[in-house]
Amino acid sequence: MQKIIPERLKKGDKVMVIAPARGIKIIGQDCREIARQRLESLGLEVVFAPNTSDENWDYMGSSSVEKRVTDIHTAFGDKSVKGILTMIGGFNSNQLITSIDYDLIKANPKIFCGFSDITALHGAIGAKTGLVTYYGPHFSSLGMKYGADYTFEHFIKMLVTDGKDEIEPSEVWSDDLWFLDQEKREFDANEGYWNIHNGVAKGKIIGGNLGTFCLLLGTPYRPKFEEDTILFIEDTEGCSLPEFERLLQSLIYQDDFKNVKGLVIGRFQKGSKVTREGLEYILNTKPQLKNLPILANVDFGHSAPLLTIPLGGAAELKDGKLKYQN
Repeated sequence: MQKIIPERLKKGDKVMVIAPARGIKIIGQDCREIARQRLESLGLEVVFAPNTSDENWDYMGSSSVEKRVTDIHTAFGDKSVKGILTMIGGFNSNQLITSIDYDLIKANPKIFCGFSDITALHGAIGAKTGLVTYYGPHFSSLGMKYGADYTFEHFIKMLVTDGKDEIEPSEVWSDDLWFLDQEKREFDANEGYWNIHNGVAKGKIIGGNLGTFCLLLGTPYRPKFEEDTILFIEDTEGCSLPEFERLLQSLIYQDDFKNVKGLVIGRFQKGSKVTREGLEYILNTKPQLKNLPILANVDFGHSAPLLTIPLGGAAELKDGKLKYQN
């Protein structure tokens, strides 16, 4: 399928926030205001889709499938909207994928950015339209008062400037409950990326949240591992080493996994208790990964800060160095 690259954001553009998983009710007023101010500092106008109000949520923290799909269609169909940000992640974006009008999206390509559970939508949109989407911060992620500079810097590189990025590790990272108290934060020095296997690979970026990506297996909404694929994966603190291993194995079993030429793994949360030693042991037990360059502990996933990664874009992995572009 032909790749479609959306236009960069520029001053005066409108960005619409949608909630295909959990909604705005979980996001504090301070977080909403900080995120809005960050985006407005770029000269962008922030608007919210019709079904993102505080009153619009059921006991799971989501609105109905119909309302969430309507907001996706509204955001892509509105010619004045140039970028779409998801509110936050959750558990049920995969409910929407059979109801989306992919012809509408293909006819109105624009920036679509979010992570975690939004992987289901990234995968489906990529598989059905060829649109490059962005595995990057939610609207709520930009509401972090401290520790968001690296996140915002790389967000701008991919979505506002030239759509290219050569990655260096952040100086510090955090895995705290920042949204409960913006003034009480815990930061750790970043030990850098884990160069598990040296080597060189170039290819198309596919992936996202590992557990959510695996929900798409066996469906027409899972992006194919085309020849020369670089697989990017990460998971939540609930993903222990054994859970990570079996999810990864499910991808290795796919017929087209032979086309994966490199593997990039996001930083594990502290609650997962995954160590470099344990991860290396698991990866080195798999003959299909023996000759692949593998880089881990990279700044994406469920800790902060976050890179903005172009799914469907092109990556180059070379002896522990990573760069990518649309």
